[in-house]
Amino acid sequence: MTEEKIEEKKDPEKSADADNKVEVPKKFEDIVKKIEEMSVLDLSELVKILEKKFGVSAAAPVAMVAAGGAAPAAAAAEEKTVFNIELTGAGEKKIDVIKVVRDAIGKGLKEAKDLVDAVASGPQVIKENVKKEEAEEIKKKFEAAGAKIELK
Repeated sequence: MTEEKIEEKKDPEKSADADNKVEVPKKFEDIVKKIEEMSVLDLSELVKILEKKFGVSAAAPVAMVAAGGAAPAAAAAEEKTVFNIELTGAGEKKIDVIKVVRDAIGKGLKEAKDLVDAVASGPQVIKENVKKEEAEEIKKKFEAAGAKIELK
Protein backbone atom coordinates (compact mmCIF):
# COMPACT_ATOMS: atom_id res chain seq x y z
CA MET A 1 0.00 0.00 0.00
CA THR A 2 2.75 2.47 0.78
CA GLU A 3 4.25 1.96 -2.65
CA GLU A 4 0.87 2.69 -4.28
CA LYS A 5 0.48 5.94 -2.32
CA ILE A 6 3.96 7.08 -3.30
CA GLU A 7 3.26 6.35 -6.96
CA GLU A 8 -0.07 8.21 -6.78
CA LYS A 9 1.66 11.26 -5.33
CA LYS A 10 4.33 11.26 -8.02
CA ASP A 11 1.96 10.96 -10.98
CA PRO A 12 0.06 14.24 -10.37
CA GLU A 13 3.36 16.11 -10.03
CA LYS A 14 4.61 14.74 -13.32
CA SER A 15 1.41 15.65 -15.12
CA ALA A 16 1.46 19.17 -13.62
CA ASP A 17 5.02 19.70 -14.86
CA ALA A 18 4.07 18.48 -18.32
CA ASP A 19 1.13 20.92 -18.47
CA ASN A 20 3.26 23.92 -17.44
CA LYS A 21 6.01 23.29 -19.99
CA VAL A 22 5.86 25.68 -22.93
CA GLU A 23 7.71 25.12 -26.17
CA VAL A 24 9.45 28.33 -27.21
CA PRO A 25 10.19 28.80 -30.93
CA LYS A 26 13.89 29.19 -31.73
CA LYS A 27 13.49 32.77 -32.92
CA PHE A 28 12.29 33.79 -29.42
CA GLU A 29 14.65 31.68 -27.30
CA ASP A 30 17.11 34.55 -26.67
CA ILE A 31 14.35 36.97 -25.67
CA VAL A 32 12.66 34.46 -23.37
CA LYS A 33 15.99 33.58 -21.76
CA LYS A 34 16.75 37.26 -21.07
CA ILE A 35 13.26 37.79 -19.61
CA GLU A 36 13.65 34.78 -17.34
CA GLU A 37 16.84 36.29 -15.93
CA MET A 38 15.26 39.71 -15.22
CA SER A 39 14.11 40.84 -11.78
CA VAL A 40 10.46 41.64 -11.12
CA LEU A 41 11.24 45.37 -11.00
CA ASP A 42 13.01 45.21 -14.36
CA LEU A 43 10.09 43.30 -15.86
CA SER A 44 7.66 45.89 -14.54
CA GLU A 45 9.70 48.69 -16.09
CA LEU A 46 9.93 46.79 -19.39
CA VAL A 47 6.14 46.34 -19.49
CA LYS A 48 5.60 50.07 -18.92
CA ILE A 49 8.06 50.95 -21.68
CA LEU A 50 6.41 48.54 -24.13
CA GLU A 51 2.96 49.89 -23.26
CA LYS A 52 4.06 53.45 -24.02
CA LYS A 53 6.04 52.57 -27.13
CA PHE A 54 3.30 50.53 -28.80
CA GLY A 55 0.24 52.15 -27.21
CA VAL A 56 -1.09 48.89 -25.75
CA SER A 57 -2.19 47.61 -22.39
CA ALA A 58 -0.42 44.70 -20.70
CA ALA A 59 -3.78 42.94 -20.31
CA ALA A 60 -4.31 42.51 -24.06
CA PRO A 61 -1.00 40.79 -24.90
CA VAL A 62 -1.30 38.50 -21.90
CA ALA A 63 -4.81 37.50 -22.93
CA MET A 64 -3.69 36.74 -26.46
CA VAL A 65 -0.71 34.70 -25.31
CA ALA A 66 -2.86 32.77 -22.86
CA ALA A 67 -5.37 32.07 -25.62
CA GLY A 68 -2.59 30.72 -27.78
CA GLY A 69 -2.72 33.52 -30.33
CA ALA A 70 -6.49 33.47 -30.75
CA ALA A 71 -8.04 35.35 -33.63
CA PRO A 72 -8.12 39.13 -33.13
CA ALA A 73 -11.84 39.13 -33.91
CA ALA A 74 -12.48 36.96 -30.85
CA ALA A 75 -10.52 39.37 -28.64
CA ALA A 76 -12.40 42.35 -30.08
CA ALA A 77 -15.73 40.66 -29.32
CA GLU A 78 -14.75 40.37 -25.64
CA GLU A 79 -13.68 44.02 -25.41
CA LYS A 80 -17.01 45.29 -26.67
CA THR A 81 -18.82 44.34 -23.46
CA VAL A 82 -16.16 45.49 -20.97
CA PHE A 83 -14.13 48.68 -21.26
CA ASN A 84 -11.28 50.53 -19.59
CA ILE A 85 -11.94 54.25 -19.26
CA GLU A 86 -8.83 56.28 -20.08
CA LEU A 87 -8.48 60.02 -19.50
CA THR A 88 -6.39 61.48 -22.34
CA GLY A 89 -6.87 65.20 -21.75
CA ALA A 90 -8.14 67.40 -18.91
CA GLY A 91 -9.36 70.26 -21.09
CA GLU A 92 -9.96 73.85 -19.95
CA LYS A 93 -12.20 73.11 -16.94
CA LYS A 94 -9.71 71.18 -14.82
CA ILE A 95 -11.69 71.61 -11.58
CA ASP A 96 -14.83 70.16 -13.18
CA VAL A 97 -12.82 67.23 -14.50
CA ILE A 98 -11.36 66.60 -11.02
CA LYS A 99 -14.90 66.49 -9.60
CA VAL A 100 -15.99 63.96 -12.23
CA VAL A 101 -12.86 61.84 -11.58
CA ARG A 102 -13.57 61.90 -7.85
CA ASP A 103 -17.14 60.73 -8.43
CA ALA A 104 -16.06 58.05 -10.92
CA ILE A 105 -13.31 56.47 -8.82
CA GLY A 106 -14.86 57.01 -5.40
CA LYS A 107 -11.65 58.41 -3.91
CA GLY A 108 -10.71 61.68 -2.29
CA LEU A 109 -9.97 65.04 -3.82
CA LYS A 110 -6.18 64.61 -3.64
CA GLU A 111 -6.23 61.28 -5.50
CA ALA A 112 -8.52 62.74 -8.18
CA LYS A 113 -6.33 65.84 -8.58
CA ASP A 114 -3.15 63.73 -8.80
CA LEU A 115 -4.74 61.57 -11.49
CA VAL A 116 -5.83 64.58 -13.55
CA ASP A 117 -2.38 66.18 -13.15
CA ALA A 118 -0.75 62.94 -14.32
CA VAL A 119 -2.56 63.21 -17.67
CA ALA A 120 0.08 65.77 -18.69
CA SER A 121 2.65 62.94 -18.81
CA GLY A 122 0.33 60.50 -20.59
CA PRO A 123 -3.15 58.97 -20.63
CA GLN A 124 -4.42 57.70 -17.26
CA VAL A 125 -6.81 54.80 -16.67
CA ILE A 126 -9.74 56.03 -14.61
CA LYS A 127 -11.62 52.76 -14.26
CA GLU A 128 -11.05 49.23 -15.52
CA ASN A 129 -13.42 46.46 -16.58
CA VAL A 130 -16.52 48.65 -16.77
CA LYS A 131 -19.71 47.48 -18.51
CA LYS A 132 -20.57 49.27 -21.72
CA GLU A 133 -23.57 51.18 -20.33
CA GLU A 134 -21.66 52.51 -17.32
CA ALA A 135 -18.64 53.38 -19.48
CA GLU A 136 -20.81 55.43 -21.86
CA GLU A 137 -22.40 57.26 -18.90
CA ILE A 138 -19.03 58.13 -17.41
CA LYS A 139 -17.73 59.21 -20.82
CA LYS A 140 -20.65 61.65 -21.22
CA LYS A 141 -19.92 63.17 -17.79
CA PHE A 142 -16.26 63.68 -18.65
CA GLU A 143 -17.05 65.19 -22.03
CA ALA A 144 -19.55 67.56 -20.41
CA ALA A 145 -16.73 68.71 -18.11
CA GLY A 146 -14.48 69.31 -21.14
CA ALA A 147 -12.20 66.26 -20.77
CA LYS A 148 -11.08 63.88 -23.49
CA ILE A 149 -11.88 60.22 -22.79
CA GLU A 150 -11.18 56.99 -24.64
CA LEU A 151 -12.91 53.68 -24.05
CA LYS A 152 -10.60 50.76 -24.62
